[in-house]
Amino acid sequence: MQQFYPKKGRVILHVDMNSFFASVEMAYDPTLKGKPLAIAGDEKQRKGIVVTCSYEARKFGIKTPMPLWEAKKLCPNLLVKRPNFERYRQASQAMFALLRTFSDVVEPVSIDEGYIDISACQEIGSPLEIANRIQQLLLNQLDLPCSIGIAPNKFLAKMASDMKKPLGITILRKRDVPHILWPLPVVEMHGVGEKTAIKLAAIHIHTIGDLAKANDMQLRASLGIRGLKLKERANGEDIRPVDPEAAAENKSVGNSVTLPRDLAIQAELLSVLEKLAKSVSERMKKKGYLTLNVVITIRYKDRKTITRGRKLSNPLLQSEEIFLEAKSLFIEHWNGDPVRLLGITGMDLIDEDQAYEQLNLFTFEKAAKLEPLHQVVNQLRDKYGRTIFKKGKDLD
Repeated sequence: MQQFYPKKGRVILHVDMNSFFASVEMAYDPTLKGKPLAIAGDEKQRKGIVVTCSYEARKFGIKTPMPLWEAKKLCPNLLVKRPNFERYRQASQAMFALLRTFSDVVEPVSIDEGYIDISACQEIGSPLEIANRIQQLLLNQLDLPCSIGIAPNKFLAKMASDMKKPLGITILRKRDVPHILWPLPVVEMHGVGEKTAIKLAAIHIHTIGDLAKANDMQLRASLGIRGLKLKERANGEDIRPVDPEAAAENKSVGNSVTLPRDLAIQAELLSVLEKLAKSVSERMKKKGYLTLNVVITIRYKDRKTITRGRKLSNPLLQSEEIFLEAKSLFIEHWNGDPVRLLGITGMDLIDEDQAYEQLNLFTFEKAAKLEPLHQVVNQLRDKYGRTIFKKGKDLD
């Protein structure tokens, strides 16, 4: 069995549940199996967006995050279920508990995916045998399908798990990188979104292979230090260990200011908070983090200091969102006395490339209000081209 495990180095699996929310609903109600199913907002009011959908629904062109009205247009017989996050959390806990029976070195990345280091598991089988066993146990015990990537590092394991869905198992070695990964469009690389792909295209980087061979100075000028990290990944290099404590690690980015004079006027104090939110947001963007816990600090004239925080369902990055949370906390906890110092801190940070949005019912309601606007935008794009609209942040 030792021949399947390197003397130096690691063997890492990336376990990615297939269409997780929809699969959990099918496990709960087997009559849904084999049917086009979407997890979305209120079907009667046609609110919200598609969070995920079954593979049967995807055959109609339905995908995330499509507005529900558009999904129903593509598939009139689409079944729609409201999300049940407690049910999904329980399934996620059961999934990770099963993974920990194989190895203690398990790192949850989101509610439906995680890494497992099996470098010390020679006695229970080859990596492929272990992956097959995990996949079958998840299917037999929880009725949940998954895809698994097997690789010597986290990046390659993540790329491998995306290659065969549903119920796929893929081995990706470092020597496979030039002929398997390099021909792919750079936007298909884990950690490269559409905005980053546009920046890379501007310096003539279109494939993962182009990125692997790119000029360091050009990359740094375009993307900063992150560009060099992406180049390492494109060459199949990733030294990050699987860290069971990563999800609980209490990283933070914060900023505070001692006011030039004690203030007791709410509008002026909120203006200070707004500036602090912008500062925290900018620092998180530079570090590549999003926050799951906004904390404010209030120090009064008599130097009495309080901190109050709020854990969030969805990770935040934009200054407007951080300010809204901080404003709500401030209004709730400020006693009206003059304030000497204010601060905002983003706690429980997660890496940008590991961020996921656990959509809740509020998100669906918010998205529904934008549906008429989305319709008009789509019509104009169809008529005048996809580039007619740009976000303000993309115009720099």
